[in-house]
Amino acid sequence: MNQLLSLVSLLVADYDEAIAFFTRALNFELCEDTPLGDGKRWVVVRPPGGAGCGLLLARADGSTQTARIGDQAGGRVFLFLETDDFERDHARMSAAGVRFVAPPRHEAYGVVAVFEDICGNRWDLIQPKGRTKL
Repeated sequence: MNQLLSLVSLLVADYDEAIAFFTRALNFELCEDTPLGDGKRWVVVRPPGGAGCGLLLARADGSTQTARIGDQAGGRVFLFLETDDFERDHARMSAAGVRFVAPPRHEAYGVVAVFEDICGNRWDLIQPKGRTKL
């Protein structure tokens, strides 16, 4: 049996603001934006190249979901964006206005910096040790 994790649902306040952040600041590709009726949309973004897991940008519906925007992991790093060139991506993301919560650091597993997405979810930008090409 072959399986893969294809999508992770990420609660957002507004589809278009989230699309703009992910495509401009993180350089993700907009893979799908399909209207579902009643203002709902099926919106999928992925890192460049289309390999790996994508994000389903899900507009929060109701007060319970709205309260979870930006805190889907209770303040912990929630998602991990792997790169083959940390300095390039850190510089590009910083120039695009991405908020890094601490300076980059070298760990036993690689170079990493924590940043927040448009909703406040924490991510790691990481170049694993020895990884120079994805």
